[in-house]
Amino acid sequence: MVYGAVGLAVVVVVSVGLSRLKPAAPTVDKSTIWTDTVKRGPMLREVRGLGTLVPVTIQVIPAVTDAQVEKRFILPGTPVKADSIIFTMTNPELQQSELDAEFQLKGAEAELRNMKAQLQNQLMDKRTLAASISSQYRTAEMVKKTKEELGADGLAPELDVKTAEVQAEELAKENALAQKEVETFTSSVEPQLAVQQAKVDEMQALYNLKKSQVDDLTVRAGIDGVLQELDVEVGQKVTQGTVLARVEQPTHLKAQLKIAETQAKDVAIGQTASIDTHNGLIPGRVARIDPAVQNGTVTVDVALDGPLPQGARPDLSVEGTIELQRLADVLYVGRPVHGDANSTVGLFKVDADGTDAQRVKVELGATSVNTVQILGGLKVGDTVVLSDMSAYDNYDRVELK
Repeated sequence: MVYGAVGLAVVVVVSVGLSRLKPAAPTVDKSTIWTDTVKRGPMLREVRGLGTLVPVTIQVIPAVTDAQVEKRFILPGTPVKADSIIFTMTNPELQQSELDAEFQLKGAEAELRNMKAQLQNQLMDKRTLAASISSQYRTAEMVKKTKEELGADGLAPELDVKTAEVQAEELAKENALAQKEVETFTSSVEPQLAVQQAKVDEMQALYNLKKSQVDDLTVRAGIDGVLQELDVEVGQKVTQGTVLARVEQPTHLKAQLKIAETQAKDVAIGQTASIDTHNGLIPGRVARIDPAVQNGTVTVDVALDGPLPQGARPDLSVEGTIELQRLADVLYVGRPVHGDANSTVGLFKVDADGTDAQRVKVELGATSVNTVQILGGLKVGDTVVLSDMSAYDNYDRVELK
């Protein structure tokens, strides 16, 4: 009985001791983890995104009017000049309306010229009549003065003097009226011509419109570049607004990057960027930020400030890095797999001998593409595991071998 009681007590003590022991630390192969050492100094905040090179200028050529494609001269992929003819189209009704507008314009111009001639003739007649009356008036004035002088000397009858005075007064009135009529008619010429000129201008505008529409039946590239697409075939009838072709400038490109919406909040226009074409780096700057979010990303346009490397072309896949901020003097370490900005995470800190790693709470600050700011929990020289250690969430310590 004594031996049994002692044995039972030993079993109880051993069981309690074993229950209080911590589980054995798992072993992790050093070659399978990624570590980094905490440093102090300047830290560059950056964001990175994938994207493509796209043309800055894309010329979309629409149909200005209803028409039928008649001939094609250029195939997609061909370099073109601004005046290169891509294809021609026909529209008999439009071409006839251009001729009608041209004849109407010529008729209105002829009417204007005829009106100018008629008004000039009428004005000349009135000026001739006014000049004749003015001459008669001056003659009557001289006769009146002569009669008055003779009458004063008693050499002319009083009746002749009165008659000369009356005639001079009447001609004075006629002369004033004639001169006034000339002035009035002269001032009315311009308004009369303006009415007819307005009709000519109206016909000119109509003709210019019809002529431009007919000219647009000859479809030209519009810019120097490369013909990318032809959206119609010979013989096809198109309606106004139908896209006929697209021309791009392959030597004038920009980068369109897809930035995660959680990181795009700090991106601003004008920030420095670097575009990796996998055949060279091109400096650039942020030129546009799309206000909409699509599939969790924001589209950011980067204008390229450097020459394009060999092989750069539209739709080429690129990687872009945008510089957000330069932090002067901070603690920082490589960015762990799991760890958002301004959060607290558990990281395994490697012991001094490098054989064990203890889990510690680390307060993170600003993040970048490859680094993260340390606000608390670590000091300069500490080495931490940055790899994914979620398989060891139930352990506070691991052995490193």
